[in-house]
Amino acid sequence: MKKKLYNIITVLFFSVVIASCGGSDGDGGDGGVAPTPDTPNTAPSAVSQLIYPTSDLLCIDSTVNFEWAAATDPDGDTVSYELRVALDNNMTNLVEQVTSTTTTRTLTLQPGTAYYWTVTAKDAEDSASPSQVFAFYTEGEGVSNYAPFLADLVSPNEEDAVVSGTTSLNWSGADVDINDTLTYDVYFGTSNPPTTAVSTDLTVENFDVSTDPATTYYWQIDTKDNSGTKTIGAVWTFTTN
Repeated sequence: MKKKLYNIITVLFFSVVIASCGGSDGDGGDGGVAPTPDTPNTAPSAVSQLIYPTSDLLCIDSTVNFEWAAATDPDGDTVSYELRVALDNNMTNLVEQVTSTTTTRTLTLQPGTAYYWTVTAKDAEDSASPSQVFAFYTEGEGVSNYAPFLADLVSPNEEDAVVSGTTSLNWSGADVDINDTLTYDVYFGTSNPPTTAVSTDLTVENFDVSTDPATTYYWQIDTKDNSGTKTIGAVWTFTTN
């Protein structure tokens, strides 16, 4: 009887030892839950629409009430908006860069000036891609003619690699004086900025140039209206294969 009782106690003892030394969930024996990696943050969606001022609008007041469509954030984060206003369509010559928690912002700008604007949605960690860029003009006192807007790049895209041979340069122009007929001077070459006018007084918005392989080219479009008022274009570049 004593031997049987001793055997039972021994079995119970070793069962307790095994249970206390073995992990209950196979994670190293501490019984804890493995930490969950942090979920990567996702940037908000881009602003899909610039509501006001609309593209190529003549604003009769230099105090402009900007408005745009709301963005969404997949993580449910609070979204803010960076509104940028510049004197060029590449958004490098900034005159305003402000942040708003709403989809509107009022800014007072200079009269009689061509401006370009874009909006970028942001959360606490990331930014979306900027919206498209719209041009607008603030009316000046006594102004009877407005300079054309800078020509907009269509193709080739900035710093594109293209097949050598014949390359088609494409752009678009605009003017708040809707009755003006725009003409274009095309500058093209391997120097930056290009100094050779390969065509002048074009009434179309494209021009074909001959290109050599493995070469970087620069091009520029100057825009003129009926009154001879000229807007000097930005310099764009591409490389041939």
